[in-house]
Amino acid sequence: MKLLQVPTANLEERIKEELEENPALEVTEDHDDGLGEEVKDEFESGEEYEEADGSEDEYENIDISEYVSDHDDDVADYKLRDDNYPDADEDRVMPHKVETSFHEVLLDQLGMLVVDDRTRRIAEQIVGSIDDDGYLRRETASIADDLAFRQNIETTEEEIEGLIKKIQQFDPPGVAARDLQECLLIQLYRKKNGNKSVDTAIEVLTHYFDEFTKKHYDKIQRGLNLTDEQLKEIINQIIKLNPKPGGDVTDSNRAESYVIPDFFIANNGGKLELSLNSKNAPDLRISEGYKEMLKEYDRGSKKDKRQKEAVLFIKQKIDAAKWFIDAIKQRQQTLYNTMHTIMDYQHDFFLTGDETTLRPMILKDIAERTGLDISTVSRVANSKFVQTEFGTYRLKFFFSESLSTDSGEEVSTREVKKILSDLIEGESKKKPLSDEKLTELLQEKGYNIARRTVAKYREQLNIPVARLRKEL
Repeated sequence: MKLLQVPTANLEERIKEELEENPALEVTEDHDDGLGEEVKDEFESGEEYEEADGSEDEYENIDISEYVSDHDDDVADYKLRDDNYPDADEDRVMPHKVETSFHEVLLDQLGMLVVDDRTRRIAEQIVGSIDDDGYLRRETASIADDLAFRQNIETTEEEIEGLIKKIQQFDPPGVAARDLQECLLIQLYRKKNGNKSVDTAIEVLTHYFDEFTKKHYDKIQRGLNLTDEQLKEIINQIIKLNPKPGGDVTDSNRAESYVIPDFFIANNGGKLELSLNSKNAPDLRISEGYKEMLKEYDRGSKKDKRQKEAVLFIKQKIDAAKWFIDAIKQRQQTLYNTMHTIMDYQHDFFLTGDETTLRPMILKDIAERTGLDISTVSRVANSKFVQTEFGTYRLKFFFSESLSTDSGEEVSTREVKKILSDLIEGESKKKPLSDEKLTELLQEKGYNIARRTVAKYREQLNIPVARLRKEL
């Protein structure tokens, strides 16, 4: 599961780490014929197993010949890549810029809160009022007015404050604070764990914030009866805090905004062809040197304790290498099977690129067809990308709930959003379409949809209300 979540761009680094840690594992093209002798010399010197502390009996049941036979026959020619996974042409890999906005990070965390639809909409309004630095600059009363005016939701300042407190527990620490003082205090309260200097730092920012910002440390020291060393520790605690929690997410996204596709889908004369990025299918094998060492020890007649310890060590390394190779292959098969099922399910889209042809599809649909757990499909959908002739998409793009038409046919909510977006794009900007009018137009097209659902979809598309779309 851990390997499944590793992005393609980082898989090579993960394999490199494993190669460095386990000399029994190697890349076929870079096979080092001298590796076995070098490791064998280390075994014979006794440096590799000085700490072994077992009785002679621990090694009596190691069946070397059987182990060597199994792995020599099966693993020596072990190839991860086969005809179903052709090498990707490096020239067609187009790094795709994908940024997850600061607000999307917060909305993802909001999705993990168990709340009803009304509460969620209030919380979304709060998140939408947080600026890029991570601060909630808008007054609580103004947020309440916005909810009443734009979404027809009546609420109280107390209810909004309660939700703000919950959002302030989100990452990054300090988010949704109203000012710098509150931002720093939120971060310090997160660090409270019986740490006296943190407790004192909280007291400083609570009662001596102005003095701290003006560096009037002598007043703080006298007021709290602190030693020079205590004051220094408190200052260090505070200056390590982040005054702009939102900025960290933005900077991180900017640094990691380019992704390498995990899959390629090509249209070959009306037939869809799927291939994995070749970086997902490295050609790994068990070191020939290590297998030869096992054979050599097997040929020996009488084995002393040191030799048996060496055999155990070699066997453990080969076991670990075999496990890693199997894990990489399983990753490869899981990715391919999941994407192939999605491709079949959304066949019309991958042929045409027309979003209105996307079928309703949820994680359970793919899980049932692949025999995988829903959690596994979710991990693939949220972390992997596919490159098509129409663009590069995160797999979760293809998942959506369904909505029924007048004829009872189920259609994707993404299809409805696309039509809604087209209607707004073609409207007169001097007389933009209201949510009521948009609802009527969609119903005329056969979509059974309520006005509140239209408003929800419009907001998810980041399209403002008609009044704000009007051009003077």
